[in-house]
Amino acid sequence: MKYRIKGDSDFPLVEIDLASNETIKIERGAMAYMQDVDIKGKMNSGAGGGLLSAIGRSLTSGESMFITEATGKSNEAVLGIAPSTPGRVVAIQVGGANQYRLNTDAFLACDLSVDYVMKKQKVSAAFFGGTGGFFVMETEGTGDLLVSAFGDIIELEVTPDKPVIIDNEHVVAWDSSLNYDIRIASGTFGFKTGEGLVNEFTGSGKVFIQTRTLHSFADKISRFIPTN
Repeated sequence: MKYRIKGDSDFPLVEIDLASNETIKIERGAMAYMQDVDIKGKMNSGAGGGLLSAIGRSLTSGESMFITEATGKSNEAVLGIAPSTPGRVVAIQVGGANQYRLNTDAFLACDLSVDYVMKKQKVSAAFFGGTGGFFVMETEGTGDLLVSAFGDIIELEVTPDKPVIIDNEHVVAWDSSLNYDIRIASGTFGFKTGEGLVNEFTGSGKVFIQTRTLHSFADKISRFIPTN
């Protein structure tokens, strides 16, 4: 996947060059413009099981039932995609043992050679929410993966002697080899938003976090929104 991240870090757009018959996967609704590109929506078969399983995963994880595939119709095909929220876009290289789990809404695009499966989370993680509900997306294959976030994206390193504790809503993606546990931080919290919860990551690997959260931003602007 040959791509360029254009614009500033707050409001980026990704422009992708596609060869004839080259196909990539993009987040549903991410297309901004295209030239000589064929767009098709497909049933999301990442975890198998057909229509009923896709509906179940969508309800329990927030994952869309469908994915979008973009295919170049010539060697000059161009596709522009943009995330739904303002913030940075980064590329993650996946392959072999370097696979990642993604938080809800982090996925933007990937090579056709990159796939994902929906992994069941333990009940406590699913119940508290904020990281995909009962299922969480885990990558497979080899290639480029583009993820987006609200705000900037910072990479943290986890080592066996230095576990990392991160606010639940700041987590974007993490190395699938890491162990993680979601627990109450302190005080009151919201079960629906994950507010007041933290993720503790242990083992060896990387965690990508976002510098802002939508719920905090919404709280700040809610006082300015008329209620009548």
